[in-house]
Amino acid sequence: MVGIVSYAAYLPRFRLDRMNIFGAMSWLNPALIMNAAGEKAVASFDEDAITMAAAAGKRCLDGFDSDKLGALYFATTTAPYKERQCANIVAGALNIPENIRSADFGGALKAGSSALLSALEFSAANSGKPALTCAADCRLGKMGSLQEMIFGDGAAAVLVGGDRPIALFKGSYSLSYDFVDQYRGASTTYNRQWEDRWVRDMGYEKFIPEVIAGLCRQQGLEISDFTKIIYPCYYVGARRKMNRALGLEPTQVEDDLLQKSGDTGAAHPLLMLTKALEEASPGDKLLLISYGSGCDALYFEVTPEIAAFNDRQRFSDTLSQRAELDSYIKYLTWRKMAPVELGLRGEEEQVPRWSMTWRSRKALLGLEGTRCTKCGTRHYPPQRVCVNPDCGAIDEMEPLTFSDKGGKIVSYTSDMLAASINPPAIYGNIDFNGGGRYMFEFADCTLEDLQVGKEVEFTFRIKYYDEKRDTTVYFWKAVPVKEVS
Repeated sequence: MVGIVSYAAYLPRFRLDRMNIFGAMSWLNPALIMNAAGEKAVASFDEDAITMAAAAGKRCLDGFDSDKLGALYFATTTAPYKERQCANIVAGALNIPENIRSADFGGALKAGSSALLSALEFSAANSGKPALTCAADCRLGKMGSLQEMIFGDGAAAVLVGGDRPIALFKGSYSLSYDFVDQYRGASTTYNRQWEDRWVRDMGYEKFIPEVIAGLCRQQGLEISDFTKIIYPCYYVGARRKMNRALGLEPTQVEDDLLQKSGDTGAAHPLLMLTKALEEASPGDKLLLISYGSGCDALYFEVTPEIAAFNDRQRFSDTLSQRAELDSYIKYLTWRKMAPVELGLRGEEEQVPRWSMTWRSRKALLGLEGTRCTKCGTRHYPPQRVCVNPDCGAIDEMEPLTFSDKGGKIVSYTSDMLAASINPPAIYGNIDFNGGGRYMFEFADCTLEDLQVGKEVEFTFRIKYYDEKRDTTVYFWKAVPVKEVS
């Protein structure tokens, strides 16, 4: 049987206290105080759904051979492209072979579970061949709205296959309804929703019990048989009402994470699943439910292999790797909700050269360089001629991935004159562990966090955004290890 082989969560470093939003917008909507508890995860200025999915996928594949993957599915409702497959960008960042099946899932908040179901079906149909699902979202609500308070940014990744699964997939049940509660048009930036009672009473409170009943009927189970029920619902009162109506014990209901991360959209059910798996024991039955244009319900049973994951990065570690974002205005600027003046340097046009991008795709997306087979010298960017003066071999290279090698800071500086919505721009030279050197921008740190010789890891981020052509360009940045360990 196939099942979950690995899992990982990713939350951006920054957290925004909801009281900061209330303090700025209470003059317009005093009722925001009802949802002002806790904090929400906020993607940095150089993060989006693709970069967060890549971060979760990188953690998920740690210790696994990506060359064996047969499929990668990417789920989001905030894809930066409509006619460029985002799953291929994620796959490129993860250095996954190009002879795989890939697909984007969107159009509904249950896109994450739909992608996971497709990955499980792919694996089952291909003798347990591994398939990776990455889900991420970075949704926006208008200033002073409920959505702005509730929405958070984040990602989760789940690797499925037939080799030593930690949770066996036992079955699923789905509902598909054209139920309009939350929606965005094709050219709309901000989420809209219908009246709260409609969303709550006719949406969550009808569909979630219905899909649970369907799954239990299909599998011959009672709801009391499940160790954990994992479902999203940001209406606290409706969640309590459903728990009572379903007869759930408090220990059966997985934390919705709203106070810690916010609702992360298509990623949220899978994000909650990663937390449940961290706390699971062999024999536990897990019921994962997604919501949006209907529901998906997936039933898993935990195996003894779960013990092998005790030494991996835990969901609780993901929560603890945080920094306070104390400026609501900075949040608005990062999300392009408040225009700012970047000076003449900010007006420079950076036009992507797609033919060059194609030829260098492995170097740009996967941080792939070369290693000389004659002397072992490593090169980034890739070279045909070995730079070792004692070698100089020509066309004696093999590909080498640098994104997982880490490195040490050789030099660094900050730049207040560079056009940046998070000044100062910080960059420097990095020596890759094992050889090679390149200049990188730094991310998720301040100048005080850096010193020569300090260890860094690499993270896939937005290099720049071409507003005129609505084009996002990606590359890698360096992060001090203490920030991501």
